Amino acid sequence: MRYILTLWALPLIIFWGWFGLSYYDLNFGFLFLSRKVHDLYFQICGQIMGVDPATVPWFIAKALLFDTMILLAIWAFRRRRELAAWLRRQRERYSGQSAAPDAPSI
Repeated sequence: MRYILTLWALPLIIFWGWFGLSYYDLNFGFLFLSRKVHDLYFQICGQIMGVDPATVPWFIAKALLFDTMILLAIWAFRRRRELAAWLRRQRERYSGQSAAPDAPSI
């Protein structure tokens, strides 16, 4: 699972790092970090998809959020026993009662 999370996070970090630097034109002398390349990239993507280039980053963000939710669901499914035990402990801690249903109350 560690490798899957790494392979998921690496493109996110690269894309959003490029997006943030190029959006604010912090290019450090590199052409691919310039605002011109940023605008050209999203203009080409917008033309390919047939939408306004300003909406393309939102499409990408929604797709990445969807992928993140799928990955979190897989992670939660793999850790369901540990999460259930954690929820039981939290419920006991905040309610002040034990989780055993047949525990006598005095």
